[in-house]
Amino acid sequence: MLTLLGFAMIATFLVLIMLKKMSPIAALVLIPALFCVFVGKGARLGDYVLDGVTGLAPTAAMLMFAIVYFGVMIDVGLFDPVVRGILKFCRADPLRIVVGTAVLAAIVSLDGDGSTTFMITVSAMYPLYKRLKMSLVVMTGVAAMANGVMNTLPWGGPTARAATALKLDASDIFVPMIPALAMGLLFVLALAYVLGRRERRRLGVLTLDDVLVEETEKEPAKEAETMLVGAGSGAGGAAKGPAAGPAAGSAPGVHPADGSDESGQPEDDASQGLDPHRATLRPRLYWFNALLTVALLTAMIMEWLPIPVLFLLGAALALTVNYPHMPDQKARIAAHAENVLNVSGMVFAAAVFTGVLQGTGMVDHMATWLVDNIPAGLGPHMAVVTGVLSIPLTYFMSNDGFYFGILPVLAEAGQAHGVPAVEVARASIVGQPLHMSSPLVPAVYVLVGMAKVEFGDHTRFVVKWAALTSLVVLGAAVLFGIV
Repeated sequence: MLTLLGFAMIATFLVLIMLKKMSPIAALVLIPALFCVFVGKGARLGDYVLDGVTGLAPTAAMLMFAIVYFGVMIDVGLFDPVVRGILKFCRADPLRIVVGTAVLAAIVSLDGDGSTTFMITVSAMYPLYKRLKMSLVVMTGVAAMANGVMNTLPWGGPTARAATALKLDASDIFVPMIPALAMGLLFVLALAYVLGRRERRRLGVLTLDDVLVEETEKEPAKEAETMLVGAGSGAGGAAKGPAAGPAAGSAPGVHPADGSDESGQPEDDASQGLDPHRATLRPRLYWFNALLTVALLTAMIMEWLPIPVLFLLGAALALTVNYPHMPDQKARIAAHAENVLNVSGMVFAAAVFTGVLQGTGMVDHMATWLVDNIPAGLGPHMAVVTGVLSIPLTYFMSNDGFYFGILPVLAEAGQAHGVPAVEVARASIVGQPLHMSSPLVPAVYVLVGMAKVEFGDHTRFVVKWAALTSLVVLGAAVLFGIV
């Protein structure tokens, strides 16, 4: 009974948000509360929610201060040189822009943190997508898949969890998987190429001058107002076209349609992109900010302090040094408050979902049912079975639940048929490209929130491609004899 209710709860949630019948926050709260009553444990709902909130509170804190920190770094111009290089490659060609999105997301993913990757990628690429009226779900989908492949790095989380759960060396899991993961990343780049060609056919290849002229003709009043607020404009700013204010028109999955409020002013600093004249720049402090960011990421990788504490300290230091005057600090915090509220609210709402799923025992019954229904004849192929199961299971549950709850059972079943535990562990990480778009992953709300894309639109677009990417990684691992 609990198994059926668990699957029904997840299916109900996905259907409602994909059909846009409920907002993700409302669905994450109300649907599990309703199913908790169906299970007959409504009286324990408070305990389940508090357990879930307690478990996710450090993650929420990390995301809150990480958004502030990297938002400030973007404001002061730390990432401008990198972004200019990507934009120089992309020009105004939709194909190059989509491929550049995948490359940028993969490079930034080397720090092992999904939220950081999405903040930097969206901040860099969002102005181009808006300016050229490209589909924003293409941007979120490509970024999520590239990050999902790179999330398998030993310091990214899943590999370390698999090694811990099965008492293995993380390098024994990751290093042999590098060829298969490389194939997965190449597939993401190839997919980005295909999606980019589709966008190119739809939009054509324009120069940024053409787009600026077109927008000026269509909305001269709005463009003039945008120029007054310093969002960048004019024929002389063609090389900085992405830095200009919000584009006219609409793009799939964007709300509101033109990315601006009723006054025509940008909703956030992402719209201002690389405006070289923005008042928030601090060029004299560039190397201080660069060293601070390197030190922060090093401390995070070396685990000198808990990640929420590191970002809290980093955000406080970045604000104090770059904006010593209190009004300036308040302005920077206010500029990023919307993203902070959206993401932290989504994380705490997800805590209700995970709390009920785990507290009622539904997730345990679902896992047991899946393991028990694996045919005996598949025992000698348990590594491949684990890889296939990791795709839906890491989407429907947290990495902790899968790697610490289910993986040991699968590994034990495999060892009974002569399959080494290390092969099962390697196969267990192939589901990460899809996992990074799971509604239970807080970082995905950073992605869709900053890109102003509906979560349901992102899900409907990315699931099939991300699942296919995972299968490519698994197929390559089997072909190369890794599993």
